[in-house]
Amino acid sequence: MADNLDLPEATVQNILDQESLKWVFVGGKGGVGKTTCSSILSILLARVRLSVLIISTDPAHNLSDAFQQRFTKTPTLVNGFSNLYAMEVDPNVENDDVGGPEGMDSLFSDLANAIPGIDEAMSFAEMLKLVQTMDYSCIIFDTAPTGHTLRLLQFPATLEKGLAKMMSLKSKFGGLLSQMTRLFGIDDEFGEDAILGRLEGMKEVIEEVNKQFKDPDLTTFVCVCIPEFLSLYETERLVQELTKFEIDTHNIIINQVIFDDEDVESKLLKARMRMQQKYLDQFYMLYDDFHITKLPLLPEEVTGVEALKSFSDHFLSPYQPANTRGAVEELEQRVSRLKQQLSDAEEELEKLLKGKQKV
Repeated sequence: MADNLDLPEATVQNILDQESLKWVFVGGKGGVGKTTCSSILSILLARVRLSVLIISTDPAHNLSDAFQQRFTKTPTLVNGFSNLYAMEVDPNVENDDVGGPEGMDSLFSDLANAIPGIDEAMSFAEMLKLVQTMDYSCIIFDTAPTGHTLRLLQFPATLEKGLAKMMSLKSKFGGLLSQMTRLFGIDDEFGEDAILGRLEGMKEVIEEVNKQFKDPDLTTFVCVCIPEFLSLYETERLVQELTKFEIDTHNIIINQVIFDDEDVESKLLKARMRMQQKYLDQFYMLYDDFHITKLPLLPEEVTGVEALKSFSDHFLSPYQPANTRGAVEELEQRVSRLKQQLSDAEEELEKLLKGKQKV
């Protein structure tokens, strides 16, 4: 099934060719290699774009480990590049980022934390505000595991609910809130109106970005998985949710595939290959209109710029096992020999025909 000629190209070349792309999300189940894949995508995009930014929104940041370079919450130029930047964003709101007097910080944080999920939504909005002021031609998100990613996509709705809740509180307890702000020593500049204005501003920013996220010319989502049941199930759930949120996705990267590079003696490896093949067939059956890129399981980790660059070749041309490469070369040689034999036979036949004509 994987050899079907009607299947889309098994590479990420379509992402590199789509010049209008502004946002690229990379997500999937935990431990499938999202950071490695997003790092390599950023390297490939940096070859064809003026400037590229990769952002990690995973609380357990791995970008620094992948590039072997320390990154912070401000964009940092990646060593060895002139147009690739990286940053690691803390998904939780920090008081330092909120601004205002100490009373404002405490009140704002308490109100934010009273609404489930709004702390992350506000943090994400702040990060998007920062990103929008920067001039990057493409931004890649190395997201947290699937559940966190789906919450990230729900942030506009979360902010809207939070704002409605705050407005409701103001209408019911407006006088009490005013007294509380005065009690905290907060003037009108940092009162409840300022809090509501801040939320309203964030909502506007995130809704504008959300419109871009739903535009397939500007945004795409790359699903990363491994050929196992749980990962297949998680990918299917992710694709369904992305469809519900109207976010384009047409690339799946299947990582850690065991190829039959040579005569495998290990019973364990043979069993794993059979198991993987069963799920690979299911991937091709479910996603026959997706660009499915298969990456080999390596004996070593892919860390450091040079290792990432080397591994990036498999993103642009389908990986071929050693024995397949040998079989192809052998077939090419046989075809060449047969062509030569055919040519010799044709010459011999021509000579015989000429001889007959003379007689």
